[in-house]
Amino acid sequence: MKMKKDERRQAIQKAIDLNPFMTDSALCEMFGVSIQTIRLDRTYLNIPELRKRIKLVAEQNYEQIRALEANEVIGDLIQVAPNESAQSIIEVTEESVFAKTQIARGHVLFAQANSLCVALIHKSTVLTQESSIKFIEKVKLHDTVRAEAHVTDQTTHHYFIKVNSYVKDTLVFQGTFKMFYISEDEANG
Repeated sequence: MKMKKDERRQAIQKAIDLNPFMTDSALCEMFGVSIQTIRLDRTYLNIPELRKRIKLVAEQNYEQIRALEANEVIGDLIQVAPNESAQSIIEVTEESVFAKTQIARGHVLFAQANSLCVALIHKSTVLTQESSIKFIEKVKLHDTVRAEAHVTDQTTHHYFIKVNSYVKDTLVFQGTFKMFYISEDEANG
């Protein structure tokens, strides 16, 4: 049984409030309507398209970064809890893949994970000291990669961070990073 227009619109608003990164396609499946209907409903509700929603969330999160400028983060920062965890997403574009195979270049996934580690540490100077990475599944053109970074340990000058990257719910990349940082006292002294 289909919902009435007003009920559907309220449900769409609620779904996007819970998950601002929900795609129009996912909303189509959820509500059993066409993509055009979803787009009309979003327009009526003044909900921007996914790309704009991502940018709005990312802009809010960039204010919490100290070691990088916003334009130095690879991907869009969608969540950050300083010194604890962070998430970013990146869409794989034609510039990021091998022309023959349409498979993402490894350095793109590494750069996303590495910059996410730097971004989550709330210090002015953060450098990668060591990393161990593993590419698990192929990532293809137009895939959206979500990287999740979590601090696993901290010492006087290091953060240890684990990063898992996913395409939808499939794990595609894993990395552990040892990040060196300088405290504000040391930087100013």
